Order: sequence, then C-alpha cells, then structure tokens
Amino acid sequence: MAQKIPAKALRQPRFLKVRRSRFHGLGVFTSRAVPAGTLLLEYLGERITHAEAAERYYASPEPDAFVLLFTVNRSTVIDGGAGGRAARYVNHSCDPNCEADEIDGRIFITSIRDIPAGAELTYDYNMEAPQPLPRDWRRRYAWPLRAGRCRGTMVIRPRQRRRSTAPAKQHRRQPR
Repeated sequence: MAQKIPAKALRQPRFLKVRRSRFHGLGVFTSRAVPAGTLLLEYLGERITHAEAAERYYASPEPDAFVLLFTVNRSTVIDGGAGGRAARYVNHSCDPNCEADEIDGRIFITSIRDIPAGAELTYDYNMEAPQPLPRDWRRRYAWPLRAGRCRGTMVIRPRQRRRSTAPAKQHRRQPR
C-alpha cells in the first residue's frame, strides 16, 4: 500500500456517497474516478470478542443473515452495526473493485483497480460460514448477481482436505 495510514480514524472522502444499491440495500458510490491503490474508507464500529459477536448475532435459532461483523484477528471483531460508518455499506462482489486490508488491527478499504465515476465500491467478503451451518445457508447468504465466475454466495466454503498426491503404499506379501 503506497499511502500513509492515518493515526486517527480515516475520514470519509466527500466524493463517496451512500445510496440505494442495485446489489443489496445501500451501497457506497464514488462521484469521481478513483485510481487503483487509493485508500478509501476505514471499517469502524464497536470492537468486540468473537464470543460477544456469536451471542449478538448467532445465538438465536435463526441466525441473522444481515450481519455487519468484520474479523480483525483471532480475538477481535468489529461490529459495524454499532457506531460504524460508510464502510459498512460497501457491498460484496465476486468480481470486486476494492479489497479490505487489515493493517495494525485496523481494516481499510482500498481500490484494487481504477474505478470510474458513479461506480459502486465492492469487495469480496470471503465470509466464513457460521457454525453450525444452517441447512438453508445457500438461501440465507445468497448473492443475487450471478455473473462470470460468481460463486452465488457471500460465504466461502471451508477448504476440504486435499488427498495426498503421493502414490499409495502397496502392501506386498512377504514370501514364506
């Protein structure tokens, strides 16, 4: 990242506006062209533990699909629904124009390619599925814009164990 990280919370640039999105609910749009590598927003909100996040959003029999949590590390989660700003409205895309980076315990949204004026900011949520995974997870976390290599959901599937590529040991019978 070429830009200097501010000591205080990053202020929202005036050229970014929150408004209705074709993707989902509200989104963040730019009113001018933005070059790749531009530091745009900081994901802000209440810093809580994973246990608090689970209690807040996943304790009910019907986990809430509209969650504004962002994992910082193994002990900290940012709840954008509590004191969050515009970054909480940046929508998911499997073909994003931004990425979210963790830098010194803070989350920043940065453009990864040139973004034209009027475009909506997006990043791939790479959201981990809640455990236990609800039976209706595909519906609950569906992403309606299936284009190109879109996986159709904000959730990433847990990586399956790879089978060894080494040849299997052959058991030979010892001669008597």
